[in-house]
Amino acid sequence: MGIKWRHRALPVAPVALALLAVAGCESAPGGAPGPAAASSASASVVTSERARVCARPAPGPTKAPAGAVTVDPGVVGDLAAKTKSHPPGTTFWLRPGTHRLDPDRYAQVIPKKGDRYVGAPGAVLDGRKKNQYAFGGGAHDVTIRHLTVQRFVAPHDEGVVNHDSADGWVIEHATIQHNSAAGLMAGARQQVRASCLRDNGQYGMNAYKGGGALRGLVVEGNEIVGNNTGDWERRREGCGCTGGIKFWAVDGADVRGNWVHDNRGTGLWADTNNNDFRIEKNVIEDNDGAALIYETSYNAVIRKNTIRRNNWVEGRKAADSGDDFPFATVYLSESGGEPRVQARTSKIEVYGNVLEDNWSGITLWENADRFCNSPANTSSGDCTLLVPKTDRCAEPAIAEAPLYADCRWKTQRVDIHDNRFLLDKAVLRCTEKCDRMALLANYGTYPDWSPYQGEKVAEAVTHEQHNRWHDNTYVGPWKFVAKDPSTVLDAGQWQGAPYQQDAGSTFRTRGGG
Repeated sequence: MGIKWRHRALPVAPVALALLAVAGCESAPGGAPGPAAASSASASVVTSERARVCARPAPGPTKAPAGAVTVDPGVVGDLAAKTKSHPPGTTFWLRPGTHRLDPDRYAQVIPKKGDRYVGAPGAVLDGRKKNQYAFGGGAHDVTIRHLTVQRFVAPHDEGVVNHDSADGWVIEHATIQHNSAAGLMAGARQQVRASCLRDNGQYGMNAYKGGGALRGLVVEGNEIVGNNTGDWERRREGCGCTGGIKFWAVDGADVRGNWVHDNRGTGLWADTNNNDFRIEKNVIEDNDGAALIYETSYNAVIRKNTIRRNNWVEGRKAADSGDDFPFATVYLSESGGEPRVQARTSKIEVYGNVLEDNWSGITLWENADRFCNSPANTSSGDCTLLVPKTDRCAEPAIAEAPLYADCRWKTQRVDIHDNRFLLDKAVLRCTEKCDRMALLANYGTYPDWSPYQGEKVAEAVTHEQHNRWHDNTYVGPWKFVAKDPSTVLDAGQWQGAPYQQDAGSTFRTRGGG
């Protein structure tokens, strides 16, 4: 689980439209000025609107809906007690004020099937840094609207709302903030709309389901900001355990119209056997790390996003350390199109996006030593979606078809076209290593029984696996890395033999927009 950036050999409803008129905050977490202040050109290139919901969330009803049970903030534990005493399918209206659970650390609300929780203006469910979870249990089809949930202390990798990843939940016009670990977990058919996921300790949402399939996830029109306040990548180096949202083995997700910004680390991160994603019309900006990582996963459409000023912190840190790996703002790692895995597309298509003043652009990477059953696979215990049992990927069978191909997560069938890539090094205040597109792999060395040793994977990802850039627009001093980090090309070399990339693309070297 988690990504290894370095090249070493060792182991849908139109809710978003209603949000466009709602104002939000512009500053970075903690009130510090963010990188937005540095760029004067960014306002002129906008393809998507920000979902501004945190500063002024849509208010809930001022009176209890017909038939609803009223919950009293003056009675500690009233919400959990009334949920327990009423039948499935009950609507609960939380009056204005701060609602509290019993002080026991495990006290939580356990909804029944079809229960609905609606907050009045100013209704807050506060864990007071005592309770671990707000809403848990396995009940399906629970709805939470117009409610602020804050200051719960879930353990690392766990979540506060929908703690047990039950299916069919709807979270709308909610504010989930200032919690440890993940503000929100996810189950199948979950819909998260028009909500503020802010300043949570590890993730805004952790889309992970320990048992059963996680299918049909919708994340639309949310503001996802300031998450990973616990700085977990520093505390557990290489854990791959942070992000505005992290997705694990999600089969079918629509992520659209969100404003993902100022997170401490990656904005959106899909890790390990995700499939069939549509990531569209989001604004992803000012995140410390990559805007988007799609890792050991399959079949996605990434389109019409505005991606600005990401990866300044993590990209610069790597460059300053002397690392020559092309750390990217959009990072596709051992991920590609696979027609044998059912989805709405059979490739990864990246088009119609604007990438402006990020630390580098798009990197397509395949680790030669990372495959099913390899000790170098950081997603230990997981195999590809083409091979159900890990132990099949062993010698001697792995050296022959079909396992030679099917035991790998392949960076293949990636189509990058009709995007606009803008780079002004003066805005980034960098001189090198912030200006790269890349298509590469490492020299395979490990383990000693690996059939992928040497340059086999590097040759395949560069020349044989149908990865193409074409018909893009470049503004700024872009460079291109091919096959391995030591091969740095100008535009003419990138377009020429043997790479023949970016046919039909245009290049203008002047910085800015």
